[in-house]
Amino acid sequence: MTTSLQQEAVQDSAWPEGTCYGCGPANDNRLQLKSYLSEEGDRLVATFEPDDIFNSGAPNSMYGGLVASLIDCQAMWTAIVFTHLAEDRPLTDNLIQFVTSELHVDYLKPTPLDQPIHLQSWVKDERGRKTRISCEIGPEGKVTAVGNVLGIRSDNP
Repeated sequence: MTTSLQQEAVQDSAWPEGTCYGCGPANDNRLQLKSYLSEEGDRLVATFEPDDIFNSGAPNSMYGGLVASLIDCQAMWTAIVFTHLAEDRPLTDNLIQFVTSELHVDYLKPTPLDQPIHLQSWVKDERGRKTRISCEIGPEGKVTAVGNVLGIRSDNP
């Protein structure tokens, strides 16, 4: 399963009928976030191509709500993917559900709109139904914001 998660976006593989605004493959008006398992297998990675419509009002600066939305989607998929891996279940086998319980974003510097934005996220801690995820976002080689997210497993494990 690991290799397939590195080649096909987890959203497309696991939830082709998904309508999430940030990542739902079946939502034509979505942000089109596509996440993949890293080559090392310890993180989820994604690249987002921003558009000028996401301007914060300052030149070449993404508005903070979009930064938070991208972190939120990336973090929940991180919880989903790594829980499936821990339980040795394919993503296509009764998708495990998580909802955001807490979302904290530290904005370190403006996130630009004129270049691809990279996200990487990993599980920091798991306790029962709770999974804490860290996520970094920014252009190549830079971190412009860091998210700490608590996801709560909402299916019936």
